[in-house]
Order: sequence, then structure tokens, then C-alpha cells
Amino acid sequence: MSVQERKQRERAERERLIVATARELAEQQGWDAVTTRRLAERIEYSQPVLYSHFRGKREIIGAVALEGASEMAAALRAAASAADGPRARVTALARTYLEFAERNPAVYDALFQLDGGLAYAQEDTPEPLKDAFAALLETLGEVAGDGVHPGLFTEVFWAALHGLATLTRAGRQLPGDAERRVELLVDRLAVL
Repeated sequence: MSVQERKQRERAERERLIVATARELAEQQGWDAVTTRRLAERIEYSQPVLYSHFRGKREIIGAVALEGASEMAAALRAAASAADGPRARVTALARTYLEFAERNPAVYDALFQLDGGLAYAQEDTPEPLKDAFAALLETLGEVAGDGVHPGLFTEVFWAALHGLATLTRAGRQLPGDAERRVELLVDRLAVL
């Protein structure tokens, strides 16, 4: 391995450490607790080293969001592929989305609530974000119904899931009705 390759590998490892540490701190204490000073202390590098990888917290949030989008896409695809039939796939996808939001609140916030400097629904949208949407579209496109644009249907279904996730996390819905909400969403929106 050349010196240049080793330096590149070490740089990538430091970036992964910064992102993992930021994510861990945000999951434990919230995004307000994630500061460059605290990250530098936790990873045992100076703040200038941290800034050599990320210009600030906004870019770190974006990196966590991209990592989370990849994880979400994989989880959605796994859930849909394990289910038999369109209804089961859509239900599994909805449950998995809501479970992801519940298990990973800081990542979910990085993806959908905080400014990570990422473009959404644009030509320059990063691939992990496009892939997360594609993971939804792959299943939801088949139940959009005749004459309904699959991408538009996926946006509406996703918006409903996001609303459920956000309201549930905020304690604005009765927790015992979560499964009934998923069933109602699937029954009313998906053409099965």
C-alpha cells in the first residue's frame, strides 16, 4: 500500500469516526449536544482536524443523514422482499419506516428535520437520498392505481408516514393505535 493510499484510508476512517460519534451523541443527548468541541474531545482529535473533514455541524448532520438514508433504504427493501404479496409488502414497508424513525430519532431528524445542507427532490440530490426514495417507490409504485403517477403516489404515502412518525414521536397520538393507523393507511391509499 502506498503512502497516499494509507493517508486516504486513515482520512476515511477519521470521517467515519466523526460521523459515528456525532450520531451516537445525538441519539443519547440530542443534536444540541453535538458541538465540534465535544466531538473533538470524544474522538481525541483537535478541532482543526475535525474541520479538515467537515466545515461544521451542518455538514456533519448531512453526513449522518446520508448514512441514515442508506440504512433506511436497506431496511425498507429487506422488509418488502420478505413479505408475500402487494398488501403485505406495503404494510411491511410502512411498519419498517415507522420503526426506523422510532429507533433512530437523531438520524430521522438529520434526514427530515434539520438542515444538513442536502438537496432534496432536485437534480443534485445525493444518491443515498434518491435511493431511499427509490426503496419506497419500488413497493408503492405497484399499488398506486390506474392513472396515478407512481412517484406522486409515493410522495403522498411517504408524507403520510412522515406525519405519523413525527406525531407519534411528539406524543401527539395514542400509542396503542399505531398498528391500526398503519392498516388504515394501507387500506385507504394503496390499490390492492
